[in-house]
Amino acid sequence: MPRDFTPKVYLQLLESALHAGYTFSTFADFQSGKVSTGKCILIRHDIDATPLKALDFAKVENENGIRSTFYFKTRENLFDKQVMVEISGLSHEIGYHYEDFSNARGDPGKAIRSFEENLALMRTCVPVTTICMDGSILSKWNNLDLWNTFNYHDYGIIGEPYIDLDFTKMLYLTDTGRLWNANKFSRYDKVKTPIKYFYKSSFDILHDINSGNLPDLIMITTHPQRWHESIIPWAIELITQRMKNILKYAIIKINNRANI
Repeated sequence: MPRDFTPKVYLQLLESALHAGYTFSTFADFQSGKVSTGKCILIRHDIDATPLKALDFAKVENENGIRSTFYFKTRENLFDKQVMVEISGLSHEIGYHYEDFSNARGDPGKAIRSFEENLALMRTCVPVTTICMDGSILSKWNNLDLWNTFNYHDYGIIGEPYIDLDFTKMLYLTDTGRLWNANKFSRYDKVKTPIKYFYKSSFDILHDINSGNLPDLIMITTHPQRWHESIIPWAIELITQRMKNILKYAIIKINNRANI
């Protein structure tokens, strides 16, 4: 079997979805009602490392007439203005991948001030109308809880996927943990939905796309730094993620026991 989690496999996923009659939309366009009814995929890229890999994905999608959403953080090593401008110039959406509440250790006032500053910083580069929380496995604070106190609509934000999308009607697929069935390794990157698909590999997803077995509405979340063609970085990512998943599973089990 060919290696999974390579750019070639990602391109196969895109091409198969197009052949199966799916259209693609940014989250902002979908949230604004600009998407016609029918088969539609929202692709969301969370940029947690290596912004240049995000640019590679943006180019491949643009070459295939696909628009998607890229969520960037404002950490110094991830806040790449040139990459964001280039991706935006390829007709993709840029959003804010916020972690202000966890960084503020659950202090709403401190968190919202940080959110305001970081959102303003991002908007000096590109338009930003949607946000998406970062779910750090090591943090006991869920960034979504910031909106228990404040309203992101007050900041010209039209949507947050975990809050505004109806996942009872939309399949959610994420490569969290470099897997497609990694719920047990994820503390926050999960949704409540009756739509259940458990895929061991991208090839399982390809099979169901080609067989017409997937719902009409889908959100796919990727982390571009996990997809490599060269064997050495591919192997490093594979081994590193397996080790991280063991640690994540232990943290989640400990947290669950503490909450009993």
